Amino acid sequence: MVSLRFNLFLLMLLTRGAAFRLPSARVPSHFLRSLASSAESSSEVVGVDPYEKLDMSDIVSLCKRRGFIFQSSELYNGFAGFYDYGPLGVEMKRNIKDTWWRTFVQSRDDVVGIDTSIIANPAIWKSSGHIDGFSDPMVDCKETKLRFRADQLFWSPVYSSASPSTILTYVCVQEDSPSAMLQAAKKQAKRILKSLGVSDKPDAERLSFKDLTEASEAELSLIPSPSSDKPTLTEDGE
Repeated sequence: MVSLRFNLFLLMLLTRGAAFRLPSARVPSHFLRSLASSAESSSEVVGVDPYEKLDMSDIVSLCKRRGFIFQSSELYNGFAGFYDYGPLGVEMKRNIKDTWWRTFVQSRDDVVGIDTSIIANPAIWKSSGHIDGFSDPMVDCKETKLRFRADQLFWSPVYSSASPSTILTYVCVQEDSPSAMLQAAKKQAKRILKSLGVSDKPDAERLSFKDLTEASEAELSLIPSPSSDKPTLTEDGE
């Protein structure tokens, strides 16, 4: 099920409005009607969190079918971190960039824009310390091919509420507000325990997040990826 909020987000970006000016002729009317219909049907489901039934594969499938975004070099197993935009995707991307530029540059008196080269003399990177001492600890998800900064992932063991010393599983979420991280961890724990057929109730009060860089090698082999819910994380280069 495509969530109500996701449908409304697409409608906001694709229809004409004060913030998003996209010629209506470029957006197929049947597509807008489909989004509106899905949003309306989603709103009728009372008491159901649409994100409980929404999976990343649903988002990817929708984006492909609607011509929004595709993984670059997909025919050759893809290229992590790179994407190609379809007819609707490139229009949406342009709308977002134009709106950001108007908001943070054109509408302010204390900000100006510049456009510089991304290629620089190697001496610049050496003098800035990037070559000798700068590196972000990275981890890769072997299943989804996504890459994360290890210091922006937080993990915690999930204890059983019936047996306080028993670890049922582990959770791993991306850095966010404390409440958002806790909510994401609860949802991931629920999905993992369901897939494992574990009936014990987790003790959400004992979730204690740690930076992934603090995890030992043995713990890393048990900690799930936030994108696959499976222990498929590997350190960069492995």
